[in-house]
Amino acid sequence: MRSVGALLCLEYAVTVYAASGEASRPRGVGPEFAKFYKDDSTFSCISTPSIILPLSRLNDDYCDCPDGSDEPGTSACSHLSPLSPHTPVDHSSTGSNISLSLPGFYCKNKGHVPTYVPFTNVNDGICDYTLCCDGSEEWDHVGGVKCEDRCQQIGKEFRKLDEARQKSLGSAGRKRKELVVEAERLRREVEDRLQSLGAEIEGSELKVKQLEAELVEVERREKGKVVRGAVQKVGKMGVLVGLAKQRSEELRETLERVREERDASRGRVRELEGVLMTFKEEYNPNFNDEGVKRAVRAWEEYAARDKGPEPDAAHDRDLDAITQSDKENGLDWAEYEGEADEESEEGVLYAFENYLPSSLRIWLDTNLRTLRTTLIDSGILADTSTPSSTSESKAVQAAQSRLDAARQDLVNHHESLTSHQEDLDSNMGPDDIFRALRGQCISTDSGEYTYEFCFLDKTTQKPKKGGGHTNMGNFVRMETVFVDEDVDDKAER
Repeated sequence: MRSVGALLCLEYAVTVYAASGEASRPRGVGPEFAKFYKDDSTFSCISTPSIILPLSRLNDDYCDCPDGSDEPGTSACSHLSPLSPHTPVDHSSTGSNISLSLPGFYCKNKGHVPTYVPFTNVNDGICDYTLCCDGSEEWDHVGGVKCEDRCQQIGKEFRKLDEARQKSLGSAGRKRKELVVEAERLRREVEDRLQSLGAEIEGSELKVKQLEAELVEVERREKGKVVRGAVQKVGKMGVLVGLAKQRSEELRETLERVREERDASRGRVRELEGVLMTFKEEYNPNFNDEGVKRAVRAWEEYAARDKGPEPDAAHDRDLDAITQSDKENGLDWAEYEGEADEESEEGVLYAFENYLPSSLRIWLDTNLRTLRTTLIDSGILADTSTPSSTSESKAVQAAQSRLDAARQDLVNHHESLTSHQEDLDSNMGPDDIFRALRGQCISTDSGEYTYEFCFLDKTTQKPKKGGGHTNMGNFVRMETVFVDEDVDDKAER
């Protein structure tokens, strides 16, 4: 029982102390500044403790302290507010500006959120419910104004809105986390692509060097070939191949023409048979016309006879295959002509190589070509090849084509590398969050138009009644602008 009694006494003492502390705090003083007003007899100005005032000078509607700390509950020192024009009184003897030590008049707002109102609003005859919902800032009832305590109602509405706001903020926070995760994934993809592009560029550069060396070798080899003049270019085998090709083309054209005539004749026969069939079915047997009767009997005899086999679709397919070009059937005359030319030209000149061992034959051929190329380059030996023989060589063309393709691949890789690097270095907002929104579009209706905004892309105006779209601007870059949110020259950035 003693312990319980001791606890009750302790609780009573704490309650009395808190109540007394609340009561001893002057009007307009917030709990965080109560420590400056604890003295029971005197008060020292907060910014200049050397100035000591009796308690009777507190809230006497006269500004005694340079920082206005002796008037926490009146508007006597409101001229020190940064919202008011400065006067010579605002400067100390040292020339430094004097500002308020207190943030304003403290409103308890029981049932709502405590806050401070500017000293200029104290006893101005206006109820500032947006800041001081309990009406305590109009304690002097200037002009008969009485501000009722609306904190319960305002606090209830505030808590309801704050609950919805917090719920919305929670949902937005979760969505933001998802966007940040997606942005990180997309950024890693770009980084991985940059690494792979670096490896691909190295491989492409090596491939280009190899193909350049290959092209030089092919040109050297082709240039070293001994060819005849243009008049003696084609040998007997080439002539035979050309005649066979010409004969094949003539037969194919003749066969196509015969098929066209056959198909036309078949069409005319079917048309005439249809006319006679209609005539037989629709003529009047009671009409005594011997000519008509003979025509009908002749048609019946014709129809009863065997007309032979019907058109065979398989046979037509065979004819289609025959009338296709020789190249579609696997016969490339150019290949045989090239082989014939090679056999007629180089085969005759280098026939003696067939009697040499393979290794010696390769060595001799390579050195002969190198020697001839060197003599031509030195001007000792005339170049008997035609000016366009090297450029028209299939081997050179193929090598040049491979080299051009490899060079284009290298250019494409470099362009892709630059594009990905610029994308990686671009500013896409905090945590790179707009990377996850790039390409996504939102729209809103306004009057006769729909406005579509695509993140990091463009803005478009679309008429609802049809017509062309208007491009209102394209995304270039993202910039950060710093603004001052406070009016006390303490900018939060």
